[in-house]
This record gives sequence, structure tokens and C-alpha cells, in this order.
Amino acid sequence: MSPVTRERDSRGPRDPATGTLLEVEDLTTIFHTEAGTVHAVDRVSFDVRPGEVLAIVGESGCGKTVTALSIMGLIPRPAGEITSGSIRYRGKDMLRLHKDERRAIRGDRIAMVFQDPLTALNPVHKVGTQIAELILAHRDVSRKEAWRRSVELLKLVGIPNAEERARQYPHHFSGGMRQRAMIAMAIALDPELLIADEPTTALDVTVQAQILRVLLDVRERFGMAIMLITHDLGVVAGVADRVVVMYAGKKIEEADVHTLYGNPKHPYTWGLLGSTTRVDRPRLEQLAQIPGAPPSLLSPPPACRFAPRCAYAQPLCRREYPELRPVSSTEHVAACHFADLDGWEPGLQAKELASRQEEAVS
Repeated sequence: MSPVTRERDSRGPRDPATGTLLEVEDLTTIFHTEAGTVHAVDRVSFDVRPGEVLAIVGESGCGKTVTALSIMGLIPRPAGEITSGSIRYRGKDMLRLHKDERRAIRGDRIAMVFQDPLTALNPVHKVGTQIAELILAHRDVSRKEAWRRSVELLKLVGIPNAEERARQYPHHFSGGMRQRAMIAMAIALDPELLIADEPTTALDVTVQAQILRVLLDVRERFGMAIMLITHDLGVVAGVADRVVVMYAGKKIEEADVHTLYGNPKHPYTWGLLGSTTRVDRPRLEQLAQIPGAPPSLLSPPPACRFAPRCAYAQPLCRREYPELRPVSSTEHVAACHFADLDGWEPGLQAKELASRQEEAVS
């Protein structure tokens, strides 16, 4: 057994059924710009359980990546800051830890695969050296052992001729191979949580499937949880256990993957699913689209942020913000005034909705 493996094993066995691995509560992250304050993440709460795949989905700019960077402690200061909330890993609030304690968790217990591997990898250092440096920073091992482990990891994620490839630079790798190298670096210390930020972006369909297979293989091999950030609902359907939908910096729906796809309750989720091709349904001449654009996060509306784009919006939606409410179970929540209304589903006519709303009030 290698020194790296012995140190991993010293943490003790993992029990996927025990407790909550990561709990994010009322997280608010802002950025100060010349134009004003950008409310990138606004009171977002969710948890990640041991061994599961939690997907966070939404349009570009909805706050997915900022949420991940907040967890990792990588929000650039002073331009950005976390103004409220908590991020608890195994019960410890990471926002209150000393920077050295947080650094010990980052990369070791919680690791991240960044969206663009070409910019995440250092172009002037060999790939194997970059992985070995991470191991040396967190483990008491020799350089020889760290190098041996980096080659072993490259083999694990499916890079052929790993010994030779480890001595090459990032520009020698294809896009798919760079992403594999990033995954190898992320799992080098056997983390309990792997955050994968758009890991299949800019890759062709075949390579996307290979990268997802690698992620699921390392999850099964090491028993780690994965927080998958993506806008591809086709990817989510095949790999996720639970799904969080974000819009304009807010969490607007959360459910297990089967419930979300079978019985979504937020009109924005309906729009996302409607814009995805389905192999089990007749081919459409044109996919549905969500009209308009998300609101500016410099001055987000105080009421429902999706109301200007929503075909079902009522006067209530433009007056009051809909807080998250349980729908079919406590595991399924949605931030819509009508989420718990009987018959609330795509295709409901606006007049019928108004009539039911009046009945509910009376």
C-alpha cells in the first residue's frame, strides 16, 4: 500500500447512508462592479449527501458556478464577497474556519473540476508535475511516490501511454484528454465531494459520454459524492440522483431526478425540459423556447424573477416573491405561487388558472 493510500485510509471508512456531507444554507454572494452590486447568488440552500450525484442546472449566469466557487473559497476579493449564509462540511462552517484549515479541506476533502481545463492547467508545467504538486502539498510523501501516483491516476481516467503523457504539457492534449487530466488531479487525494463544473462543455457527444463514464466510475470506485453543474438536462437525466434548478441567482425548484422530469412544478423548469429533445416522443419541427432574457442581477425584481418571461404570470406574481414550498413531498419544493395548485402543469390555460386562483382565495 502506497503512502498516499495509507493516508486516505486513515480517515476511516465511508458510510454513504450517514448524515449530510455538505450543507449550504441561505448563501448570498455578491460582486462589486462599476455599474453596481451584482447579486450573483441570493439566499440559496441545498445539501449534498454522501455518495450521491446532485445536479445544479440553469441558464448561463444563473449563479451555478459562483455557488461552486463560494463552496471552494475561491471568490476573488475584494471584488466579490459572501455576505451571509453558511457552508457546513461535516458540520463545520467553512466560512468561519481559518484560511489554513479551509485550505486543508479544499483539494483534499472537496475538489473541483473547472469548466475550462485549458485555462485551469498551467501551460508551462508538465501535466504529471501539476498532479504531483497537489499530492505533495497535502501528503507527506516523496517526489518519486507523488509522480508514481500521478501516472497511476492518468491511467485510471483512461489516458493511454500515461507514463509518456505525464511528461507532456497541456497543449499536447486534446480537449477530452485535458478534461480527463483535470479529473485525475481532482481525485488525486480521494475527496469526499467532487464538484464538476460543466465537465462536458465544448466536447463532442462521444467524448461527453466518455467523460461522464469516467466521473461515474471514480464515484463508484472511491464512494465520493458529485455535485454536477450543467445546463444539459440530457446529461442530468442519465447520471443525477437529485436536481436543483437555479434562475437569476435563486433556487426555484428541487426534487429527485425522476420527480423533476415526471412532475415538474415551476414554469421555468417546464421551459428547460421543453427545449430538450426527447427520444421517447415524436420529433418536433422546432423545439420550444423560453422568450425574453433573465433579469439583470444588478437590480433583480423584488417579486417573481421569472414573471416577465412566464406565460402563466398573474398579478400576484408581479407583486410578491414566491418562497419555496413543498409540493408532492418535503423532498420536492418549488418557488411558484401555484406549485401546490391541483392540475398545475404545462398546458393549463391562463383563464383557467385565474379562475382556480379566485376559488382558492375565496
